[in-house]
Amino acid sequence: MDSVATAPPALSTGTSPESSTPQASVPKASTPAIIATMLKVSKQVSDLIFSPGRAPQIEVNGQLKEVNIAGVGKLMPDATRRIADDLIGRNEVVASTLEKNGSTDLSYSLPGVARFRVNVFRQRGTYAIVMRVIPQTIPDFATLNLPPQLGEVVELRNGIVLVTGPTGSGKSSTLAAILNRINEEKAYHVLTIEDPIEFLHGHKRSTIHQRELHSDTPSFALALRAALRQAPKVILVGEMRDKETIEIALEAAETGHLVFSTLHTIDASKTVERIIGVFPLADQQAIRARVSKAFRFIISQRLIAKKDGSGRVAAIEILKSTMRTREYVEKGEGEGKTLVDAMRDGATEGMQHFDGELERLIRAGIIDLKVGLGYASNAGNLRLELSDLDEDSSDAKS
Repeated sequence: MDSVATAPPALSTGTSPESSTPQASVPKASTPAIIATMLKVSKQVSDLIFSPGRAPQIEVNGQLKEVNIAGVGKLMPDATRRIADDLIGRNEVVASTLEKNGSTDLSYSLPGVARFRVNVFRQRGTYAIVMRVIPQTIPDFATLNLPPQLGEVVELRNGIVLVTGPTGSGKSSTLAAILNRINEEKAYHVLTIEDPIEFLHGHKRSTIHQRELHSDTPSFALALRAALRQAPKVILVGEMRDKETIEIALEAAETGHLVFSTLHTIDASKTVERIIGVFPLADQQAIRARVSKAFRFIISQRLIAKKDGSGRVAAIEILKSTMRTREYVEKGEGEGKTLVDAMRDGATEGMQHFDGELERLIRAGIIDLKVGLGYASNAGNLRLELSDLDEDSSDAKS
């Protein structure tokens, strides 16, 4: 359940690479007013950061900027503690988790302004806060520039679809767009288990129930086990964090459910290895066989800054379940038999691999060559593929 606040009028603000504002023990402005002011700096704010010893910061297109707010200045430990207390409110479970584990997750809402996924954590004996901005409207495929072949996911009847990538790569937005399309086109019962709930889905053709960790259920595994008795066609699990959750997700997929989830892995190959590696060595071959039969898509993504500075673009890798990819998952990868090889050869089946997408984006002038190489799975091979661009660049300089 969201912690909710009423937003007072926003304050005067400016941004600078380094703050020269005076220190303030506890800001005179209220926490909702500070947050509202930070959001007004740019429409592309993705995160808000409150750290002792710095003025409040926003992240825009992957870069941090300090925000100068009248009456706030450089935050002291008492200030970040007060902001943390305001965000947590009367949520005793969240407060207890913070005290016990040193960090906690929650959702927070400024009605009519924005919703946030919040993490509060201790560092050097003080509190710091990161707030991820959740868009008010659920994104669609066009807004996110998702490959059209991902529309096939909506037609699936069972199995597991994984969306992977590092923190902040847009996994939640991609899943929200897929779930929204299912909601619009299918008369299904959909159940989500999230930590915390991010996008709020209303009932459309589907009936959607959203459960939040801690406020609605104590664990992913317990909620997922209960979901098998709640007759959903589609189950979304916010993250496959542990062995028990993975086992139950596999069981759900094997018993006719369509399961969506995320992992913090950078590509399809690492995703498979992460899942298998959670299990004891004696069980791994059996798990490989189960995963090979259960998975339908592994969608991995990375957000990359555009060359023109106007924002970021997603480079998306798509591994699809085919006879070849199922074999590689079950028997393991080997020389000339890798999932990347399968994706490279599987364009006609709707697959695509990261470095191929990076090459496309670089050649289209959307991202910079050097930046693209920095995100590549195999920078040496990608540089060879783009050698003609290097030659063109050298010719232009001479």
